[in-house]
Formats: sequence, C-alpha cells, structure tokens
Amino acid sequence: MSGIVDRFHPLFYPRGIILTGVSSHPGKFGAVTFHNLLRFGYQGELFPINRDGAEILGHATYKTISEVPEGRADLAFICTPSKLNEELLRDCAKRGVRAAFVASAGYGEADEAGKASEGRLVELANELGIVLAGPNGQGLVSTAVSMCAQIAPPYPPPGPISMASQSGNIGASFMNYGVLSGVGFSKGVSCGNSAQLELADYLEYYAADPDTTVSLAYMEGVEDGRRFLEVARAHTAEKPLVVVRGGATELGKRAASSHTGALASNERIFAGACRQAGITRVETVEEAYEIAATFARQPLPRGPRTLVFTVAGGWGVLTADACHRAGLNLIPIPEDLCDQIDRMVPSRWSRSNPIDLAGGETRDTIPEVLDLMARHPNVDAIIYLGIGIQAAQGNAFESGPFHPDYGLDRIAEFHQRQDRRYALAAAEASAQHRKPILIASDLLHTDRDYGNTGPLGVKESGRIAYPSGHRAVRALARMVAYSRYRENRRS
Repeated sequence: MSGIVDRFHPLFYPRGIILTGVSSHPGKFGAVTFHNLLRFGYQGELFPINRDGAEILGHATYKTISEVPEGRADLAFICTPSKLNEELLRDCAKRGVRAAFVASAGYGEADEAGKASEGRLVELANELGIVLAGPNGQGLVSTAVSMCAQIAPPYPPPGPISMASQSGNIGASFMNYGVLSGVGFSKGVSCGNSAQLELADYLEYYAADPDTTVSLAYMEGVEDGRRFLEVARAHTAEKPLVVVRGGATELGKRAASSHTGALASNERIFAGACRQAGITRVETVEEAYEIAATFARQPLPRGPRTLVFTVAGGWGVLTADACHRAGLNLIPIPEDLCDQIDRMVPSRWSRSNPIDLAGGETRDTIPEVLDLMARHPNVDAIIYLGIGIQAAQGNAFESGPFHPDYGLDRIAEFHQRQDRRYALAAAEASAQHRKPILIASDLLHTDRDYGNTGPLGVKESGRIAYPSGHRAVRALARMVAYSRYRENRRS
C-alpha cells in the first residue's frame, strides 16, 4: 500500500467509528449521522457517544470516549461544539483513532476566534498523527464499506467516481445524480474549511486509489495553486479529473469568499492552467456529473471521427450541427459500411451521416448496425438518438382502455423488449470494440423516473442516457479533448 493510500485508509475504510454528540433528538447532526450509518448498512462497528448513555435508535451508547474498547475504532466523526473538540480528539487518539471528520461549525468560517481555534485543532491533529477532514463539513461516503457518514443524504450506489467538494450541498447534488442514473460513487467528501486536508490532498489520494476511475470536484478557491496544478497534472496523466469552479465572476467571488473564506483565482489564468493540466473543466453540476459518468463507463475515443445514428431525421440534423460546433469530425459514411447497410434496409434510408434508417429496420437491424459501425476502423465514436420511442408506444398501448385485447398485449411487450435490447446491444458493441457509444433520449425530460425500457436498458447496462443529442455531443467532445491530451503527453 502506497504512503498516501495508507494515510487515507482509516478515513475511507474505517473498521470502527466513534461518533461524538449523538443526541436523542433525531434532528441533531450527531443523531442524523448515526441514523445514516445504520440505515445504509455500515459494515464496521459504531461507538455512539451520548453523555447520558441513553439508548438511541434501539442501540446502547457510551457516556465517554474512554469507555470505547481500545483499537476497535480508527475514525471519529465529531458533531460536538467546537470548544469541546480538542479534548475529544485527544481522547479519540488514546483509543486508536487515526482519522477524524469534524462536522462542527464555528471555526475559520466564523470569526478570528474561530480561526485561532481551527489552527489549534490542526496543530493537535498533526501532533497526534490524525488525518483531519473539515471542520464545518457535511460528511463523507465510502461505498466499499457502506459508509454514509453524513449529516444529510444522499447515499449513492457503488461505482467508479470519487468526489471532493468545497460545498457539502454541491457534493450532495453530484451524488443525487448518481442515485438517479445508477452510475455511482466509490467515495465522496465535503472538504469543509480544509483546515488540514485540502482539495489537492483528496485528489492526490484518488489518483492513487485503485477503486477510483475518475475524480469529480467542486472548488471555489485554493490556497496553494501551484500544488493544486501539480497534483492535477499527475492525476490526469492516469485518470480523468472533472472540475466545476464557483466564483468565476465578481459576484461569485464574493459569494465564495463568504462561503468558505477561500479567495477565488483569476478566471483567465485558471482557465489556461486547467488546459495545461488536462483538467476537464465544466460550468454546471449536471454537466460535471454527466461527463464524469461518461468517463467512468465509456471507453476513451481514439479520435474525433463520429457517426450519428438516429431513428428520426430532425434529431440527427440538430446533433450534426452540435458535432460541428464542438469540433467533432462528422465523417462521411464509409463506402463499405454504406453497402452493408444498403443490403439490410429499404433504399429510403439516408445513405449519409447522420445515419437515418427511415423506419426500414426489422427486429434485428439496429443491433446489427450498431455492431457494424463500432467495428469499422474509420469510426472513433457513435451517438445513438431516439431510443425509447417504441417502448413509449408500448407503454401507451399497455395503459389504454383497449389493452390487452386486439393483440395490444403482444405488441406492447415486443416494443418494450426491443428498446431494452437496443440499449444492451449498444453497450455490448461499445465494450467489444472499445469505442464509446453515447445514447440520447428526449424521453428523459418527461419520463425522468426511467419508466421506459429504452433509458432503463441504458441504466441496466451501467451507463447513462443523455436528455438530448447536444448533451451527448458535449460529453463526447470532452472525452476527445482528454484523449488528445493524454496522447500528446505520451508523444
């Protein structure tokens, strides 16, 4: 185990957790965190501290930290008032704790006295050899041990994304998208005031962490910009790093300063530094999650040569425009591929890129065409538009007054089965030929609970569906840019 992986191990893989400030009042942060750890099935031992020794959520508690068996807990989650925490940290160290997450507020974000208190807490943690996250943070998640140590949900499904956020609520937004789409997280942490551990420390750890495929970060500012960029550059040499930055405007800078006390960087300098370091920088939370999930589940494209495959002409036209604006190469359809498709469908199909079969496909055509496109040596990536249309009609048959008579039960089931099949076929062709196939469906705007077997099939395949061709293009363009960056670094 490398040095940094070993250092962070008790923070993200604790064998036991001491929780301070666990009140019998279910609205208090300590009680909420205790509940969330129990609710989501934390795999280690829990040692809740309640000064009265009251039973909470049907579990016995400890009146003092000294009652906790020595060596059974290596993480402390601290929700007590700041004036108590130095003594509590010393007591935790005596029981074998090697990491602490401090959710308590009233530190550097509050006033000068709070800053002084925060400095003392860091000095003490360093003296005790304790890794200190926070203070003033929302919590942390590690799905490998089913740990939801947070003062608020959500708890995402397991997956390859690891997240660090300088805002607890933005971090929760990232994880909510994971809950919705199914492409989940390995780890997540709210940095809080970053008193000891800064954003760069988490990213350095994620770069070395074998359970992390892509890192996702929200930042408002950094104290040591040079170190941040050095860490980012080392990270992007191995894994993608997706960053959303708040405080890019003057109003945003003032908001960031009041939120974390961090000074936002110069926008122009920051943008150039991101390009040089290979950081995938985006503007919104939803785009950040989508692109991180794309990196997590799709193979990197070898280049920009793109085919658009559509079941409706208008979507193809708009997506072609988006490809052009994003710098993707919407290649002419290769002649041999054109000949192969020509033998499969009636002559009314488009014979050009975007490839529109114009309704001439039979039950096996779409999986076969997806495989033909993905295996072609002149194609780097595919965007597939319109999945779910058949299933939507199947749902309409199934929910109407004529079902199941008149053969509607059979045709509804057929339509629903086919769209699921297409989604799985796209994932299979992508994995087999190591090329990204991104699927977009406008049904996600009106059917966000995935009550359609097309988007549901994409989710089942472990990937995300995009709500529009434009969103798929945007994600693919980011992948192409990162792939070029990696290639340039190797050359």
